[in-house]
Amino acid sequence: MAHLALIAARRWAHVPHAARIAVIYVVARLVTTAFLIVAATQSTSLSRFGAQPGLGTFVLGWDAQWYWSVADFGYPTTLPLTDSGDVAENTWAFMPLYAYAAKIVGLPFGSWGAGAFLISLVAGYFACLVLHRLLRDRIGRSAATWAVIFFAAGPIAAMFQAGYAETLFLLLLFLSLDAVARRRYALLYLLIPLMAFTRPGVLAFALYLGLHGILRWIHRRSDPLPSREILHIVAAGALATACGFAWQVIAGIATGDPGAYLATELAWRSNWIVGGVEGFIPFEGWVQASQFWFGQWGMPQSWGPIALALLVVAAGIVLLYSRSVRALGADLRLWSASYLLYLLAVFFPQSSTFRLLLPLSPLWGAVAVPRSRLWRLAVLLACLAGQWTWIHYVYALGNTFWQVP
Repeated sequence: MAHLALIAARRWAHVPHAARIAVIYVVARLVTTAFLIVAATQSTSLSRFGAQPGLGTFVLGWDAQWYWSVADFGYPTTLPLTDSGDVAENTWAFMPLYAYAAKIVGLPFGSWGAGAFLISLVAGYFACLVLHRLLRDRIGRSAATWAVIFFAAGPIAAMFQAGYAETLFLLLLFLSLDAVARRRYALLYLLIPLMAFTRPGVLAFALYLGLHGILRWIHRRSDPLPSREILHIVAAGALATACGFAWQVIAGIATGDPGAYLATELAWRSNWIVGGVEGFIPFEGWVQASQFWFGQWGMPQSWGPIALALLVVAAGIVLLYSRSVRALGADLRLWSASYLLYLLAVFFPQSSTFRLLLPLSPLWGAVAVPRSRLWRLAVLLACLAGQWTWIHYVYALGNTFWQVP
């Protein structure tokens, strides 16, 4: 038996890595599909999906409905209002690239959902390939492969099979991070606009490029920094900043309201704050949310900001001093810090926070660094347990405020 296992391992080692990742990805998708089927059989009429929905219904659930609406009806030129006169939730919160790409891909099938599913599925596979490429030179092929396994089977793995823009954004993000790592800055002029119009987050990439440029300047004697690369970094950072604000400008021009986009985003936050939200103040969302959640959990609301401060300090310590995270290299740590700061500045944390953390997926490499097989298997089991919990209790059975995927 041991001899057969050794032969199988040797044959597996000689399989091209793209094919190995394809096998890993297909197996992960089959597991996710099984979870979705079981969750569907347990869904009741109280769920958002109704009793025993089909897999196609799951593909079109939650935010997929908004992207579908973008593809079919576009964006409103007059912002819808609530009964109280505030801006209501509307499609300006959702970027157009994924929505219209799904419509084009779905044309032969006569179904937007089919196009959305195929884009998410295929983009997810290529994101796995690029993630492996991004990590293998830093932590080795074996650890990079395990990182891909954790990524493909992680707690939010249903996104690979749902009508969400996440996997397409992750593919573009990983390609961009890889382009920076390999000093192929010219590719960013294509990738950055695509990212910007897929989903929010490109402003975090602008910050990352700024920090990357500073780091390269500091180490310019050991890592030469030619003038052309300085120009590329500055130009790409400026492009990312411009693209990050472009959607706000477009929404303002289309509706005649300069604050249309921010008002739309705040419409979701208003559901959580008693009395609504007056306007957008950077970093306020996390403070408000910390007080809200501690109140919901029956604890003093004043503890919330203290816990938030401790969480921020803990995240900083991990990024600075964790040996496994340091193994990923300075660039991926800078990206992680940039994205976390971006979330801290603009987001109101609630149940969809877990999905919003997906751009931190390169950190799976740090989780995969320990070589213990027992550790890696335990992490995989935790990923699968988290995935089932998220699919069952948040996505499939979601019917209340804390079950928003």
